[in-house]
Amino acid sequence: MTQPTITQLGLEDARWVAERIAESFMVLDATRWLVSDDAKREAVMAGNFEIIVAHALRHGLVFGAEDRAGVAVWLPSVGEPLPPPEDYDARLAAACGEWTPRFVHLDELFAANHPHEDHHHLALLAVQPDRQGQGIGTALLRHHHAWLDANGVPGYLEASSEISRSLYARHGYRGSEPFRLPDGTPFWPMWREPVAG
Repeated sequence: MTQPTITQLGLEDARWVAERIAESFMVLDATRWLVSDDAKREAVMAGNFEIIVAHALRHGLVFGAEDRAGVAVWLPSVGEPLPPPEDYDARLAAACGEWTPRFVHLDELFAANHPHEDHHHLALLAVQPDRQGQGIGTALLRHHHAWLDANGVPGYLEASSEISRSLYARHGYRGSEPFRLPDGTPFWPMWREPVAG
């Protein structure tokens, strides 16, 4: 199987990246808690992800497989903390409507469990559902891990399923005790030390 070509994306890619993530995350328990309406979930999630993706395109790094089958969204947390997305509260309310309080709750959970040491945060990794298990997620991880290792920078993420937790563990991430949504849905904080060359 040939490895997919990974490229860095730009602001013009924000919408399709957000839609790819929303499509890929529809199976997660967390998205069902965030948006209880099956008919509206994917559109609301895409609106929320577009805020995060556009922020990362300005202040971080977003990578995609050449055929758009997978994406990775990284936010650096080195030195000074990143500013929040511009007009975040208003944009979140516009995107998420009646479910906004649940997204705020999730933001607060993530903030309360976020490490303070310098690192790059893998905010989102998503692969098109019918392309999962073909090495695309692995290629996206390896692409930025090479930079992290060369520069001695750790990686951090929150795994949202047992499947993703296992994938990240295979790539050197070590998990700690999960934190949970009010319905008990877990997120596992995971940390990866850089690998010396």
